Amino acid sequence: MNKRSAIKLMAGSAGWVAAAAALGLNLSGCTEARQSFNAVDLTGADYARDFSLADTDGKVRTLADFKGKVVVLFFGYAQCPDVCPTTMTEMAQVKQQLGADGDKLQVVFITVDPARDTPTVLKAYMGAFDPGFVALIPTPEQLAAIAKDFKVYYKKVDGSTPTSYSMDHSAASYIYDPSGRLRLYARYGAGAAPMLADVKALLKS
Repeated sequence: MNKRSAIKLMAGSAGWVAAAAALGLNLSGCTEARQSFNAVDLTGADYARDFSLADTDGKVRTLADFKGKVVVLFFGYAQCPDVCPTTMTEMAQVKQQLGADGDKLQVVFITVDPARDTPTVLKAYMGAFDPGFVALIPTPEQLAAIAKDFKVYYKKVDGSTPTSYSMDHSAASYIYDPSGRLRLYARYGAGAAPMLADVKALLKS
C-alpha cells in the first residue's frame, strides 16, 4: 500500500469512528455486556415464568400485578423453623436498606403447606416481617403443578401427631426484573447484602 492510499484509509476510518461516536455507538465490542450478579443468572430460562394463585384475600395474582417492581419469589411455609423466617427477615432488611426504592421491591411467598397455611395464618406471618409482602395459597393440585414448573422440591415429613408434620422444601428464591422477566436464582444462606446489590442492579437496568 502506498503512502497516499494509507492516508486515505486512515482518514476514512477516523471518519467512521467519529460518526459512530456522534450516534452514541460503542465500538469496543460487538455484543452487549452481560450484567454481573451475586445470584445465579437465569436470564432467558424457559421455566418459572409466571404464576396465577390466590392471595390471602382470595384475589388471584400474577406477575403482571407487580410490573415495575423487582419481585423476589420464595416457596415456604409458616411453621418452618429456620429457613423461611431467615429468608423473610433478610428480605425485610433488603427492603428497608433500599430506602426510597423500598416500594419497588415485592416479596411473594408461596406456601407449600396449604393445609395449615390459611389466609389468617399467612396474613399474620407476613405481617411479622413486612405487611407489604404477599402470600399466595395454591390448592394441592396447583401446588403440584407450580412446583413442577418452577423446579421446586417439597415433601411432607410426618411428625408425632397428624398436625405436627414438617415440610422439606427448596430454599432458594427466584428474582424477576421490573419487566416481569425471570433473571436470577438466589440460593439460601448468601445473606442480605448480596441480595441488596442484585436488587439495586435490576432496578437500574
